[in-house]
Amino acid sequence: MPDKKEEFGQIQIADEVVAVIAATAAMEIEGVLNASSASGNALVEFFGKKSQTKGVKVNSEAGELTLELDIVLLFGTKIQLAALEVQKKVKSAVETMTGLPVAMVNVNVCGIIKEKQPKTTKNESEED
Repeated sequence: MPDKKEEFGQIQIADEVVAVIAATAAMEIEGVLNASSASGNALVEFFGKKSQTKGVKVNSEAGELTLELDIVLLFGTKIQLAALEVQKKVKSAVETMTGLPVAMVNVNVCGIIKEKQPKTTKNESEED
């Protein structure tokens, strides 16, 4: 649990709060569908109770945070570009909102989901 000593007392920021910030920032990147654990059941986890922090691990050592995110991308997304943008966005969001330094943001792409195409309906009317 990261904390800061201030003139008026100590401020503690729960790891879960940092994880929510990181997951929310990651999902703002185009092509990122959700943060997910590596189990592969992305859609179930996305709508699950703890979906906001799934796939985000927060470690704090020596006053710095190291974040690890497991994400799922939309098929066709440039993986390297999306992962780099996630790293930048998450680092910026966490540092801005918490005031804590982020040493690393590790991104694991654990899945790609192809967007469902609308099914074409057959014209079943018979010609006479």
